[in-house]
Amino acid sequence: MNADQLKGKWMQFKGDLKQKWGKFTDNDLQQIGGNYDRFVGKVQERYGDKKSELMKWAGQWYQKNQPDATGKKPQ
Repeated sequence: MNADQLKGKWMQFKGDLKQKWGKFTDNDLQQIGGNYDRFVGKVQERYGDKKSELMKWAGQWYQKNQPDATGKKPQ
């Protein structure tokens, strides 16, 4: 997931992020506000030892939430 993708999906993403990766606080999410660099910084701060795992999850999340050729999201 890149900066534009995060910004475009932020409202959807942040709920799933907090549910899956519970160390993120509401304040963290507000500070990130869809900004990719801030997101990566908070990932490092909260999950330094699992950063690659979280970033992989974020990329997979984004792929799962992309509409297909018909405009529908996968189930």
